[in-house]
Amino acid sequence: MSEFIDVQPAADQRQAFARWAVAQTPKIRTVSQDSFAVPADLFDLAPEEVLTGALVDGRPYISLDEGLTDYAHPEAEGTPGEPLPELPPEAYGPDSVPLDFAPLDDAPGDEDSDPSDRSGDENQADEGGFPCGLCDRSLKTARGREAHRRQAHNEES
Repeated sequence: MSEFIDVQPAADQRQAFARWAVAQTPKIRTVSQDSFAVPADLFDLAPEEVLTGALVDGRPYISLDEGLTDYAHPEAEGTPGEPLPELPPEAYGPDSVPLDFAPLDDAPGDEDSDPSDRSGDENQADEGGFPCGLCDRSLKTARGREAHRRQAHNEES
């Protein structure tokens, strides 16, 4: 996150914003002829009237009075522990594409895994060390296991 928020006040609010900016400690400085670098912790202190019509980090400032009514979807409020409800089609942009996903109910769990399957991360040690996977022997290091496999089982790495 940036330490500064770029504020470009509306033309009719530029002088009022500048008065507010130089009254701060430390003074807020300009970064161009019509833009200010406001420290993130001071942005909340800026008066609403000097931010009206401004561009904040390149986006139009939405006042607290206007709220987010155009953007909010009250029917999309979720319930803890439940899947999120579907949004209406107008909530999506014109270029949006639905994503394919696998529900968690279909995901394999620990109970689905076969303990004799050694196809996982072979460099991961279990409680007894590094199991050979080809016999009952368990070795202290992955390097030792590889040497054992080459010698005892004629396996190439």
